[in-house]
Amino acid sequence: MGEVIVSMKDIVKTFPGVKALDHVNFELRSGEVMALLGENGAGKSTLMKILSGVYTKDSGTMTIFGTEYDNLTPKQAQAVGVAIIHQELNMCRHLSVAENMFLGREKVNGIVLNDREMEAEAAKILGDLKIDIDPRQTVGDLPVSKQQMVEIAKALSIHAKILIMDEPTSSLTAKEIEELFRIIRQLKADGCGIVYISHRLEELKAIVDRVTIMRDGQYITDGNFADMTMDQIIANMVGREIKEQFPRVSCPKGKKIFEVKNLNAGHLVRDINFSLYEGEIVGFAGLMGAGRTETTRAIFGVDPKTSGEIWLDGKEVKITCPMDAIKAGIVLAPEDRKKDGLCTKLSIRHNLALPNLDLICSKLGVISSKKEDDLCEKAVKDLLIKTPTVEVNAGNLSGGNQQKVVVGKWLARNSRVVIFDEPTRGIDVGAKVEIYNLMNQLKKQGIAVMFVSS
Repeated sequence: MGEVIVSMKDIVKTFPGVKALDHVNFELRSGEVMALLGENGAGKSTLMKILSGVYTKDSGTMTIFGTEYDNLTPKQAQAVGVAIIHQELNMCRHLSVAENMFLGREKVNGIVLNDREMEAEAAKILGDLKIDIDPRQTVGDLPVSKQQMVEIAKALSIHAKILIMDEPTSSLTAKEIEELFRIIRQLKADGCGIVYISHRLEELKAIVDRVTIMRDGQYITDGNFADMTMDQIIANMVGREIKEQFPRVSCPKGKKIFEVKNLNAGHLVRDINFSLYEGEIVGFAGLMGAGRTETTRAIFGVDPKTSGEIWLDGKEVKITCPMDAIKAGIVLAPEDRKKDGLCTKLSIRHNLALPNLDLICSKLGVISSKKEDDLCEKAVKDLLIKTPTVEVNAGNLSGGNQQKVVVGKWLARNSRVVIFDEPTRGIDVGAKVEIYNLMNQLKKQGIAVMFVSS
């Protein structure tokens, strides 16, 4: 094992009303992949944002390559060799690969950009990583997996020796994940220290050397990955034993209530046929690009269908927009919760109330505060949404709690069909079990559940 390149001791960080980090310790060595694990809200991202200069710590010591730093700016962190690749990629989609890699550090001849030099250097870095991307290509035209490779190449262009990867595989196919792991192994062999944040615990055995576990803003333990069982890791993350990661319940299947016939939409959805019965969960599987999400969007009325029929309770329903689907009793928890499922700048209260205004307003259109309070209280209680108050902005919640708000807004509507599109993407193992339990709860109520997953 290499030398210690990052040492963070007794790190404290407080936000208004919340102690995000409570005397946390963290250590990273050169040439290792360190998994940083914990439930949503455990403080993982906050700790890494302090290391990368996004946040300042309140107290504690931080040493990088033997030099102690009080606090860093992002530019200072970059200068000492720290780079972070966020779950939501930080790219300028309209610029080229080379322009993104050298953004803020452009090569110039006098006052003119030296595109040729940037493209040549970008091509060399991409070539060293065995990544087949034209540096002149516009980033927005690349798939997510390739954009991620550009982010890694950008980190190497600043000679980063500490690379933080936050949920790097959440939007990748199995083949793309293997390519990412190849690059991680190459970086590790070159002496780079890598912090790997992921909720996909099954991936860890392929690349991880050591593990640091956090819970509720506190350091819990660390150690060699090979010396820990998966049950031990999960128990340390959630603070309790999870007996079943994939809980199942048995209940009698009812009558057929939902049917899709010969559905066509866009260029990916072709002649889709399937049925759903009361009290059952149907898995809808396929790799990225197979048309899973496009099918759900066509059913829910987000995207227009070119042909096909949708039947509910033995009658064809005409769905031309989401409101038609909602009125019919068909609801969707979309794949991209921040973009399509939430108003992140609005409170939990407003997110829960928005699609239910017809249920909480008087005939004159005045919102009943009591009905709104009851609706919010029930959703928070039933789904165990972790929040001090429903006035908190939805965008400030952890991924798992955001997903619960997305689902919670539909529970008041007595929906017949609930579609979950990648509901556990980017959420921790404890929150996943809660989402699965919610599906089972809907199943026991006789609701038909469609569970879309890659």
